[in-house]
Amino acid sequence: QVQLVESGGGLVQAGDSLRLSCAVSGRALTSVDMGWFRQAPGKEREFVSAITRSSSNTYYSDSAKGRFTISRDNARNTVYLQMNSLKPEDTAVYYCAAAGPFLSPLALRRAQTYGTWGQGTQVTVSS
Repeated sequence: QVQLVESGGGLVQAGDSLRLSCAVSGRALTSVDMGWFRQAPGKEREFVSAITRSSSNTYYSDSAKGRFTISRDNARNTVYLQMNSLKPEDTAVYYCAAAGPFLSPLALRRAQTYGTWGQGTQVTVSS
């Protein structure tokens, strides 16, 4: 059974950076596509970024584009989300998720595509 554990969240000031990590166990990272989502209080879970199993394709939400970078280290079975120039509106619980490979770009943006989720890590950005 695949398990995901996020880490790296915290309290930072606007303009700071954070790197989130998602450790994958129970399955080789090379067999899954991975995504990052976030959920702020009172809001629906929203797509942030995704990366295909081969790392050949990455996808970002409009709010993440240009500031966040998703990457994966298959040898360490870990996916990362580097977040720069953080804004107060980035405050949320961030979740990593795993899904079967060879998914379409549209599918990778949908939370219902993903079958396995981590417990989430809190990111709080103060102004």
